Amino acid sequence: MSVLLELNVGDIVIDLHTELAPNTCLNFLKLCKTKYYNFSPLYNIQKGFSFQTGDPLGPFSPESDGGSSIWGFLEGSSKRFFPSEFNPKLKHTTRGTVSMATAPLRAGGDDDERVSGSQFIITLGDNLDYLDGKSSIFGQVVEGFDTLEKINDVFCDETGRPLKDIRLRHTIVLDDPFDDPPGLMEPPESPAPTEAQLATVRIGDDENLEEEVDPEEAEKRRREREARAQALTLEMVGDLPFADVKPPENVLFVCKLNPVTQDQDLELIFSRFGKILSCEVIRDRRTGDSLQYAFIEFENQKDCEQAYFKMQGVLIDDHRIHVDFSQSVSRLSDVWRSNTNAKRQQAANARSFGGSSRLAQRQQYRDADRIKESGKYGMVFDEKEVHGRRDRSRHHNRSSRTRSPPYHHRGGHDRDGGPRANDDRRRDRDSHRRDRSRNRERDRARKEDRGRDRDRDIRDRRGYDSHRRR
Repeated sequence: MSVLLELNVGDIVIDLHTELAPNTCLNFLKLCKTKYYNFSPLYNIQKGFSFQTGDPLGPFSPESDGGSSIWGFLEGSSKRFFPSEFNPKLKHTTRGTVSMATAPLRAGGDDDERVSGSQFIITLGDNLDYLDGKSSIFGQVVEGFDTLEKINDVFCDETGRPLKDIRLRHTIVLDDPFDDPPGLMEPPESPAPTEAQLATVRIGDDENLEEEVDPEEAEKRRREREARAQALTLEMVGDLPFADVKPPENVLFVCKLNPVTQDQDLELIFSRFGKILSCEVIRDRRTGDSLQYAFIEFENQKDCEQAYFKMQGVLIDDHRIHVDFSQSVSRLSDVWRSNTNAKRQQAANARSFGGSSRLAQRQQYRDADRIKESGKYGMVFDEKEVHGRRDRSRHHNRSSRTRSPPYHHRGGHDRDGGPRANDDRRRDRDSHRRDRSRNRERDRARKEDRGRDRDRDIRDRRGYDSHRRR
């Protein structure tokens, strides 16, 4: 017992639980057989939860009555609804569970008495216990889970209605075990949508939302978007003053130059087209060798364009040059950085507290002018502070109780400002030499005393032995 639902986004096959929910399955099968669901919209789509359909007009149509059961469709509005079937064995545990939407029999009445009509729900997630007892399960999706994924990922408004309509095109009953109720007639073909149904169309499923663009135009737009993104990145890292900066139109780029070509040569050659503001051959910073390209800035843009057309491939110093309009904005960036830094410096100096001028009041870092005048190495700290630290260290060494000789600073100046490193080094060296000579003399004396004691013991032992033999 199965039903095939054909949607404009794919097909879904539903197996029905005819033994556990017979009335609900009979109602659903007969509505599908009479093509009642044709052109019904999908609505109330909640990502990862469920979607709802079954109302031929949808809840957003003012003419919608919410749908009707097969008995109300055949016998009148008095039998629009039928009692809902809840089987404790059926739960909303798996994705693709199909259940009838229910409502209380009376407004404000007992919640246990619920009725169903034609609207049904298909879940888009697992373990949806919230729907147990509120929607009566009667089937399970067995094919078309890719279609469920498409529905789950569709763009919707705040009410859950998709921006582009998703509708049931056809319903095909694959197996029907129930007898038809009296008066049911199966239409020979799928009926056309009514005017009321067509009035609810927002964006038709056959409408193409993407503008048809020529491939070349699409590629041009893609490159423009990529260029804007790259320019924005360069602006963020500080390589460009602003993202939409453009190179100057009065500057020529000349390459393939002979290494011997000088700035004056190029300026003389190109000056025939108009006044030149600057002409510079780019050179290596370390060696000063020409890099064989140059930038020429004209006063007028027309003179620059005329030079571009006339000087292409001209032979200069046995080299045929290549001329193009400059694409470099480095000069603009340098000017922008200089102006920006000057404004920041001016704003910092104008502050009442924490400005850069106040930070320079205490000279703790190298002063190039003072170093040149004195001819000495620059130090990180002021000389007064260095002298104060040395005096404190010297006083500490004098007051120390340790027997080790006081530590002498190896460099710097004494209190009067005279050098003392050589005197300290010479004094320490002489002291160590005297200590080593004293130690050597003491060791030599100890060895001589031990030798004399050993000789005396030998003579006494020999005299004692000869006296005993007598």
